[in-house]
Amino acid sequence: MDINWTIIYTHILEMEQRGLVTSTFRRLDLDRQKAVLTAILEEAIEKGPADINITQIAERAGVSVGSLYQYFNNRAGLLAFVTELVTLLAIEFFRAVNPYLEPLSLREALMAYFQGNLEWNQTQPAFVQFYTRAAYQGAPELSDTAVRPVATVLRQSVRDILVRAEQRGELRPDMDLEATARVVYALLIALVDPMLLPYLNAYFQVTDDDMSPERVFAAAIEMILSGIGA
Repeated sequence: MDINWTIIYTHILEMEQRGLVTSTFRRLDLDRQKAVLTAILEEAIEKGPADINITQIAERAGVSVGSLYQYFNNRAGLLAFVTELVTLLAIEFFRAVNPYLEPLSLREALMAYFQGNLEWNQTQPAFVQFYTRAAYQGAPELSDTAVRPVATVLRQSVRDILVRAEQRGELRPDMDLEATARVVYALLIALVDPMLLPYLNAYFQVTDDDMSPERVFAAAIEMILSGIGA
């Protein structure tokens, strides 16, 4: 798993101050920190964030169960730590993409939004799987702490795309922008998530050997532009 610890180290310090992780974890060498975090994510991805097993995490990380409890106060604290870390990284990634969308036309921005989601999946697959498992598992303790914050940033990104398009005169003047932003966001979820989670694609059937993601998304953009374009 490729994690930029330089970027997230300040988050670990903040979470230590709030009691989500102990100073013992922060003082570990980088390789051991990576091993522990990787073990937590792998366990959460395999079984679902709500069903992680402390003993299995310790075995994956090559540490004792007692050591884990020195890093985190309890099982709930461990889950809260990794949930917040994943959420912060996801939000940072998508906020970093937004400035590149500002000068683009509506068509170009929607395509870039799609490509950004696929890039996230390709560069941080473990984080994507953790988040999507949390979203589709429906665990109440993760809905407000992980799913909603990331989803809000993504929906706001779609809204910002439409606001800029409206300012450039690319949208119909009679359009309900706020409602339309939510509809477009929901449509993009229905197209992107099956590309990230193969078991969803078995139901949505967005892509297959004869239908590429790019072809499907190009058709979706044409449909969106036909419906809301000036």
